[in-house]
Amino acid sequence: MSRIILITGATSGFGKAIAEKFAKEGYDVIITGRRLERLQELEKELHAIGAKVLSLNFDVRKRYEVQDIINDMPEEWKNIDILVNNAGLAVGLDHIDTGNIDDWDRMIDTNVKGLLYVTRAVVPLMVARNSGHIFNISSIAGKEVYENGNVYCASKHAVEALSKAMRIDLLKHNIKVTNIAPGMAETEFSLVRFKGDKEKARDVYRGIEALRAEDIADVVYYCATLPPHVCINDLTITPAAQANVYYNVRLKG
Repeated sequence: MSRIILITGATSGFGKAIAEKFAKEGYDVIITGRRLERLQELEKELHAIGAKVLSLNFDVRKRYEVQDIINDMPEEWKNIDILVNNAGLAVGLDHIDTGNIDDWDRMIDTNVKGLLYVTRAVVPLMVARNSGHIFNISSIAGKEVYENGNVYCASKHAVEALSKAMRIDLLKHNIKVTNIAPGMAETEFSLVRFKGDKEKARDVYRGIEALRAEDIADVVYYCATLPPHVCINDLTITPAAQANVYYNVRLKG
């Protein structure tokens, strides 16, 4: 029987790459996202490589929508082996005194509450089977705080704390929890943060060979396929040119 992975925020970036990686490796894939057209496109792509796919169109911020849609999945899809809490975003880059409160709500509702809603809906299915592996996609912003990062950093520090708490709470149920903390990665992340300003988004990575979404997918797959007695609890990944949130080396020109 094929193993089943559920990935939130699967329509772009890390989520899409993780879905593609696991589909190619023979997993049955549940992809979720709020952008229906992109979800349908990815479903077609994964079907084309022979994968079995279930698409769930919901916004992780909507508590009862998450709960109802996951509860109503066909029974054969409920034996979820791996949950990847990937849906997340940064919006805005302002000092705390000038921050946009709507942006704050969007980050907290997605990065923290959305992760909790999905986890609460999926984990009882794992507990019932005494087996599972949860991946929470955090950030090096969950390790260190930088200027103007305030609420985004706080949301990712919360993901870090929740990952530790989940590991403790689920230990007796044989459920692994892995916190993944990427550094600079060239996805839609900065484009969303700067609200569609492509020039500002490009400047973030200028002169640096940033991580690619596929790099994170490879790492998640590695962690997920280790022997049953091995659990990587926390993993920080940066480009070779980046040491932490403060220090990096950019090529000139």
